[in-house]
Amino acid sequence: MKLIVGYLATPGGADALALGVRLARTLGAELEICLVLPPAALPALGGATANYEELIAEQGDKWLAEALEQVPSDVVARTHRIFDEWYADGLIGEAARLGADALVVGGSGGGIAGRYSLGTVVNELLHSSPLPVVVAPRGVRDSKVQRVREVTCALGERQGADLLLATAVRAAAAAGTPLRLVSLVALDPVFGSLRGDRDAMRERALEHARQTLEAAKNELPEGFPVSATIVDGDSVEDAVKKLDWHDGDIILVGSSRLSAPRRLFLGSTAAKMLRVLDVPMVIVPRDQLSDEDLP
Repeated sequence: MKLIVGYLATPGGADALALGVRLARTLGAELEICLVLPPAALPALGGATANYEELIAEQGDKWLAEALEQVPSDVVARTHRIFDEWYADGLIGEAARLGADALVVGGSGGGIAGRYSLGTVVNELLHSSPLPVVVAPRGVRDSKVQRVREVTCALGERQGADLLLATAVRAAAAAGTPLRLVSLVALDPVFGSLRGDRDAMRERALEHARQTLEAAKNELPEGFPVSATIVDGDSVEDAVKKLDWHDGDIILVGSSRLSAPRRLFLGSTAAKMLRVLDVPMVIVPRDQLSDEDLP
């Protein structure tokens, strides 16, 4: 398994690197630390363009060397410097070239309030990546936790839920960590005709939770720690805050039904969850990828 860390010499980049190390250690994965630099914007005039790219490449290599020094010896890591006009495109292209399984980025930057603050680049990835994107909340770099403690999977009944569950099961099995399946009752549009009947909504959610729990158990070794729970509230934020969270936890959510085939699109529910969560979030495409889907 390979994980791409979208690195920048910023606090958000440090968060992404720290989370990448935690995931790599947990999953037995290799880290590919990628720095995307902007090419010279002007045509060469007396070698000016070449000199510019040489200087910025030299600085980029220094940043990557410093990043590599932060990776513990028990994690295999390599660095890559590339030039691309668009950071997100460059990162996705490098992920395809390296055969990566997921992208890890830092959530620091302008945008959504809270511990997650998504800048333009991360926002582009969350609306276009063909691979799962792992977003690190601000401050992961300060955590002393070395491995993932528990995998939480937020499930609904939309298209892509089966793939999301399968991804969560594989991740928990590979990590050897407990799996918690969560259903946010009052917030899934599938319950639209029953919004005034909270008891009926809870009963349907309970049945769905039972079904997903059994499906997960069938794919996991006997005795593997897996649980299912439902939470409700007046808002997504209210429901999510009712769950217990610990440093080292991670949550998987599915891509919006509005996404293009085999591409991510951060839905409104996941975006609202980002506002109150301080654990890493993995956004999973709703369709299975094929080789043709990568650039």
